[in-house]
Amino acid sequence: MSFVPVNPRPMLQSLINEEVIIRLKWGQTEYKGRLISVDSYMNVQLNETEEFINGKSTGTLGQVLIRCNNVLWISAAKGVEMNNDVKMEE
Repeated sequence: MSFVPVNPRPMLQSLINEEVIIRLKWGQTEYKGRLISVDSYMNVQLNETEEFINGKSTGTLGQVLIRCNNVLWISAAKGVEMNNDVKMEE
């Protein structure tokens, strides 16, 4: 699988009301939830959010706001398993 750069703003706008996974820069923390909104700084708001640390669920958080500088990557949740080995559907 190769990496293809994508313009983030249109990509994030297309994911609104979709389930996404967000990996934070520090540690192995990921959030899975429905993307509600994105602002011009790319801060993101999630609803129905679940937190995963080292691939294991630590619980449901509900509504979450994540500041842009904490985000390592954002992906659509479709086809992604939440564990240490990320597997994408082809």
